[in-house]
Amino acid sequence: MTDEADTANAGWFSDLAPGDLEGASSAIIGGAADHSEDWPQLAVETGYVDSAGAYYDQLHEATMHATRREVAKREQADDRQLVHAVRAMDDCTRTANELAERLAEWAGTVDPDAGTGVDYARELATREHDPEPGQEPLVSLAERVAALADEADELREYVERQTPTVAPNLSALAGPVLGARLISLAGGLETLAKKPSGTVQILGAEDALFAHLRGHAPSPKHGIIYTHDAVRGTHPDERGSAARAVAGKLAIAARVDHYSGDVKPELEAELAERIETIQARSADGSGAGTDDSEDAGESDE
Repeated sequence: MTDEADTANAGWFSDLAPGDLEGASSAIIGGAADHSEDWPQLAVETGYVDSAGAYYDQLHEATMHATRREVAKREQADDRQLVHAVRAMDDCTRTANELAERLAEWAGTVDPDAGTGVDYARELATREHDPEPGQEPLVSLAERVAALADEADELREYVERQTPTVAPNLSALAGPVLGARLISLAGGLETLAKKPSGTVQILGAEDALFAHLRGHAPSPKHGIIYTHDAVRGTHPDERGSAARAVAGKLAIAARVDHYSGDVKPELEAELAERIETIQARSADGSGAGTDDSEDAGESDE
């Protein structure tokens, strides 16, 4: 038979007053038990609630409060702020380009000097003379396109400042913007750090991967890491090897950034040496038809 002292300390509700949501959520987040008990009955016996039904009502309210606390805490983390920033930057860039196309199409019907793209929008928005009658909406649209493009530029500057702070090794190897995009695609630095390098290699190529799994396309060699100079600057015959090498080092960099935060400059030197070997192989023609198994170890670094 459990004595009163043991019973009082048996559940997450121990020493809590009913309605103390902060205390209840803290107990749920930080609590643990070696084995299961009849928690509703113990809660009734200790006077925390009057019935099992009331216990479950309290538990539901407390767990919801604990969840909101943890979500808010995670969303305020530096890597989550970086995720929002890079996504907002891409949204602003995409929207500005789409509206710039609409502006060029519209302006071409009334402006003999109409141009294209964001540059034309900036030029139209800053013209010194007043717009011709009927062209006021064009100028207004151009101003909004220019403002969106400016916002994208400011967000890029923020990302370039913030990524080296959040993930110094990943930023050094990938560059701040690509590093931030990898974190964004993964859903956070911790999630990225837990992914194998093979997954890092194809982040951003999910559509191509699903098409491959359905039997409609070959397996993708790379995703967004194609924008990395080491991948993009390698001969197509060796691009898969370069992508594996880059992904392997990026995966290591993400793990170091998340778990220790130490700066490892040797990662850059090791990657540069590996890429030099791969590119030299393609330059002398020895890489054509090379079995990919030679580079299989890159994904397991």
